Amino acid sequence: MNAQVFVSTTGNGLARAERDSGGSWSVESMLDGQFVTCLMADLHRANVVYAGTQGSGLLRSDDRGKTWRPAGLEGQAIKSIAFCRAEPGAMYVGTKPPAIFVSHDCGENWNELESFRQMRRRHWFTPAEPGDPYVMGLSVSPTDPNNIVAGIEYGALLRSTDGGKTWQGHLKGAIRDCHSLTFHFSDGNWVYQGGGGPPASVSRDGGKTWTASRKGMGGCAYGFACAADPQNPAIWYVSSAPLVKFPKIHMFPRMHWDGHSNSFIFRATPDGRWKRLGGGLPQPLDYAVYSLITDPTAPGHLYAGLSNGDIWHSENYGDTWMQLPVNMTTIHRSLIMLYQK
Repeated sequence: MNAQVFVSTTGNGLARAERDSGGSWSVESMLDGQFVTCLMADLHRANVVYAGTQGSGLLRSDDRGKTWRPAGLEGQAIKSIAFCRAEPGAMYVGTKPPAIFVSHDCGENWNELESFRQMRRRHWFTPAEPGDPYVMGLSVSPTDPNNIVAGIEYGALLRSTDGGKTWQGHLKGAIRDCHSLTFHFSDGNWVYQGGGGPPASVSRDGGKTWTASRKGMGGCAYGFACAADPQNPAIWYVSSAPLVKFPKIHMFPRMHWDGHSNSFIFRATPDGRWKRLGGGLPQPLDYAVYSLITDPTAPGHLYAGLSNGDIWHSENYGDTWMQLPVNMTTIHRSLIMLYQK
């Protein structure tokens, strides 16, 4: 296992877990009282991690999440962060209300992609966080720095092919209620999405066209996290759970209230169906699977972060699982892994 450091948002700061040379984990909390919304490790600079906050802009760590400092965009409610593998130094953030900012110098200077703000429509609305919608998913092609996809919770999936100068409206077949969105690690043809409605959708042509499917998922209709194997883009995963009835609301996912959820993890199959993964993984998981992580240095390895702070690990594409001897206290939507290089 290459995982050496995990960092998670907790809803009231961050939790950081580090594994020592003997395999033991230590966990510490930081940024207490700060509502941190999202995390992303820099693709080009070792040890650099960014965190988005609800109103305090962007934070940066240069020591793998041990200490933090302001990194611009003060006053912005940041909901997503993306790096461009094909253009070192380029990074993007998505905000609430829905806007996208770009930096081409590692976050030293920022500019808004003003054309994106013009794409907002009246039906964009987030029932889980009443008020303005926001950019929940944001990703840049690993091979084409001009190809950007952005997902709204709840609203649309949009795409730009000119670095954000212009945008296409909602892409047919994609999920309007976007919860996670990512290009493949190295293949710019593949883009993956988890969300509500159909729980998962995929593009095999760089985001031009999308196909959604829930065959094999049974009653699961609400997707959240997604991830893809770094070696084989056709092997990808999504976490999903059924909807439940709540007073005064017809159907809604329980995870938005207390983090509990009868969750499952699924792997895509070549025939367009989904295989439910078990092999030691509780069936169902009592807590929402808010994060799925693959390791670029280890094909077949998959990590699942649960809302109660537990982390599960598979070394064989999700066929068998072991729970790691570490707990992040809670994982409030975002978990990142820093691995041994």
